[in-house]
Amino acid sequence: MQIAIVLYDRFTALDAVGPYEMLCRTPGADTVFVAEERGPVRNDRGSLSLVADRTLDEVPHPDIVVVPGGPGQTAQMENEKLLSWLRTADATSTWTTSVCSGSLLLAAAGLLKGRRTTSHWLALDQFAAFGAESTGERVVTDGKIMTAAGVSAGIDMGLTLVGKIAGDEHAQAVQLLTEYDPQPPYDAGSPQKAPAHLVEEFRTNNRFILQ
Repeated sequence: MQIAIVLYDRFTALDAVGPYEMLCRTPGADTVFVAEERGPVRNDRGSLSLVADRTLDEVPHPDIVVVPGGPGQTAQMENEKLLSWLRTADATSTWTTSVCSGSLLLAAAGLLKGRRTTSHWLALDQFAAFGAESTGERVVTDGKIMTAAGVSAGIDMGLTLVGKIAGDEHAQAVQLLTEYDPQPPYDAGSPQKAPAHLVEEFRTNNRFILQ
């Protein structure tokens, strides 16, 4: 089972690494990072790189596709090589997935029309233009498309997918062995819970995403 995690300039690291840490523990998984060219790809801070060991052309038909988000997503919205690859990969994939604003790339490729989806809360108002129904849910499954909300939600998406592929007990074992037991020091992880002035500031400035 080949799992392809897409990289592009200015992706958000946890969007890619979170699902990787869950999915790489799936029995029979061959997890590869792919990009237009082989080699290191810088994250949105420019301070960390992941290495693409394969090009998009070398991995045309993965079983699972994972598309991370990040500020660099905006520049990829008209990258026909990537969008064409997503359409081709989705035609034969078992699962096509995204994290954060990576779902906008699925939408731009025409893969979310008529589907329910989720994304980072700052991106949710963009999906109507692509014929998709956005939700504020953390993980959304619609057919074989699975999308996650912002950044950390990719861990939940990956674990959800492990359960669907390998069963609940294996997913529980992965959760246990990675000691994924969130106990955040603050309860401000969604716009419904965070201080209103912070939510308004980020909505006004569209910070961290859509830039």
